[in-house]
Amino acid sequence: MKFTLNWLKDHLDTDASLEVIVEKLSLIGLEVEGVENKADELKAFKTAKVIEAVQHPNADRLRVCQVQSADGISQVVCGAPNARTGMVGVFAPVGCYVPGIDLTLKAGNLRGEDSNGMLVSEREMGLSDEHDGIIDLPEDTEIGVPLAEILGLDDPIIEIAITPNRGDCLGVRGVARDLAAAGLGKLKALKTETVEGSFESPINWRADEAVAQNVPYVAGRYFRNIKNGPSPKWLQERLLAIGLRPISTLVDITNYVSFDLGRPLHVFDADKVQGDLTMRFAVNGEEFLALDEETYKLEDTMVVIGDDNGVQGIGGVMGGLNSGCSDETTNMFLEVALFDPISIAITGRKSGILSDARYRFERTVDSQSADWGVDVATQMVLDLCGGEVSQVSSAGSIPSEQRVIELRPSRIEDLCGVAVAKDKQIEILSILGFDVSEKGDLISAVVPTWRPDVELEACLVEEILRIHGYENIPELQMEPDNYLPQGVLTLEQRRVSNARTALCWRGLDEAVTFSFVSYAEAELFGGVPDSLRVANTISTDLDTMRPSILPTLLSAAVRNTDRGYADNALFEVGPQYFDDTAKGQQKMATGLRSGAIAGRHWESPSRSVDVFDAKGDALAALSAAGAPVDNLQVFTNAPSYFHPGRSGVMGLGPKNVLAAFGELHPRVLEAMDIKGPVVAFEVFLDNIPQPKVKKGESGKIKPALDLSPFQPVERDFAFLVDESVEAGKLIRSAKGADKALISDVVLFDIYTGKGVEEGKKSLAITVTLQPRDHTLTDEEIDAVSQKVVAQAMKATGATLRS
Repeated sequence: MKFTLNWLKDHLDTDASLEVIVEKLSLIGLEVEGVENKADELKAFKTAKVIEAVQHPNADRLRVCQVQSADGISQVVCGAPNARTGMVGVFAPVGCYVPGIDLTLKAGNLRGEDSNGMLVSEREMGLSDEHDGIIDLPEDTEIGVPLAEILGLDDPIIEIAITPNRGDCLGVRGVARDLAAAGLGKLKALKTETVEGSFESPINWRADEAVAQNVPYVAGRYFRNIKNGPSPKWLQERLLAIGLRPISTLVDITNYVSFDLGRPLHVFDADKVQGDLTMRFAVNGEEFLALDEETYKLEDTMVVIGDDNGVQGIGGVMGGLNSGCSDETTNMFLEVALFDPISIAITGRKSGILSDARYRFERTVDSQSADWGVDVATQMVLDLCGGEVSQVSSAGSIPSEQRVIELRPSRIEDLCGVAVAKDKQIEILSILGFDVSEKGDLISAVVPTWRPDVELEACLVEEILRIHGYENIPELQMEPDNYLPQGVLTLEQRRVSNARTALCWRGLDEAVTFSFVSYAEAELFGGVPDSLRVANTISTDLDTMRPSILPTLLSAAVRNTDRGYADNALFEVGPQYFDDTAKGQQKMATGLRSGAIAGRHWESPSRSVDVFDAKGDALAALSAAGAPVDNLQVFTNAPSYFHPGRSGVMGLGPKNVLAAFGELHPRVLEAMDIKGPVVAFEVFLDNIPQPKVKKGESGKIKPALDLSPFQPVERDFAFLVDESVEAGKLIRSAKGADKALISDVVLFDIYTGKGVEEGKKSLAITVTLQPRDHTLTDEEIDAVSQKVVAQAMKATGATLRS
């Protein structure tokens, strides 16, 4: 949203400086994106008089001019055909930058004559393409006046960002209202005077019953014997300042009112309209030639404006070329309508048309503006184009809904920590346009029609606080006990934080991706029910809630690989979805690796990622999150998107899976267009059991570290088992032989071949015994060893290798 400082002052009576206004706009939520001040850019260019212009002695097309500026007399060699004695032009001194020709002026010598500065043209100043001569001003123009002031360019242009809920600030008046409430002046009264028509309109508004919800009201009137043509200079300057091209007085009026008051209008050349104008739904396949000279094929969900000849406009989006106004227009019919924002958004997306009217109607306009908008437009047309005006023609009715919200004055301090006096609250709301009254201890506020976004008591709190100033919220130092993680974070939050930290230490980079994927990607990773398909998606690539985080991480890896970074190590902690119920999502810690595990280096060879890297990542996340990793069992029934022979799951049993890991399936890699190997893991944080808390240890998640003063003892065992026996099963059986003494079991060798019969393999483990209260005797060690052998034989059928 752009406007000029003087334009703002048309609505705001203020003495505040540009700097103060710009600062206040950002503080009240209307973020300033930029300020353009042509006066600063053109301050070096000032009016000057040519007191003498004579023929250059050595060049036929050059003149030597003596130029009187505010700083004295300078000699300038000029090639403009209109350079003459006595004229007043614009002088650019040595050292200034000329924008139109991208040149910084230096003193020079042309054909033997010194030249110190330049008399400039409009093209050289970047103001137009005019280059028939230098700027020629009236001879009574004062010397030393800045060019920006002469051309009316000394009005700074302010650009602000408007959030979707603040459609009222898509007009300069809405911005002025907010500034007035913030104490930067007084909002001027809006001048609207009802003009009675002198005849009945030969064209009337009609509306089909089917579109009543999409177009609740439309009004307009007929103007005859008007004179269209170029609009006044002041109006053209306003539009040019905000980047709009002046077209004609009638069209410029519609653009001006749209930006001035946030009230879109449209005008038809009445002589090009056949019969009455009707708001209706389009017919499928109906074609329409718009003002942008493009032909659009319409659908039956689009509201159009039609006459006996066909479609003359897409309601609230764009008018038609066939009924548009031109300089020859002498009779005009006005449109001032209300449109449903959702209907406009759907039509705009389907047609692909971007217009200022669509932008405003999508964000809702003041419903009462369909009434006073007719009066404002009528007065401007009569003032600038003359003519006569008919009585008002309308169809439908203006919505009369009235929302009343009651505010407890104490809620400002309760919710925001800053006290605002009750009288100040009433004053702020009143200036913002709320009809305020006191109802006992409460403040009763009738919401103005231009603020449909204000719905609840909390909305009033926000309005008061942003105008009072977020910067006025007092700073408070939190007491240490209040922000210690142990005292604030829940168990789930600690698990997430710890898992994230562990994966970072493993060398993975954290990613934050969309919770949406394409339907095809969702099918690759298990699929989802139709209830997780997005009905009104922002993109066809994001039309489904993700059943796994892996496809979004894979997409990131593909982008990195395409840009030359093939070695990826990414993870994300977030949700994945399996249905649309309240419990239909899972908190996951998911990651992947692709390419090499480490770059090439002379100290050690590089290697490709493998399944054990993914398993190590998963175990690290589980351990950090507090899972009982020592009790985990490994199964081979990984999800179908993992490689069937190079993957697994870890859990506390077949029905309580805590993690899946392995290489991704080749068909998945092919579909995602990435070369393998790619390994991945998924940790189900919600499945990790709650820690057991002993009586009297409430709040403790982990017992204090208890180290033994006695030396541990290690014993090695080599067992012969069937090739089908998993090493993990042997390790678990050995650990269970004596839980009090055995602190660790590690597999250090797997062997098949000579000395081992066919169908068998040798698994060698180290068992660590950690005494707690005395040094172990040989007899005690032998007893534990016998338990280990017995337990291994019972669980796996193992025998000691001789």
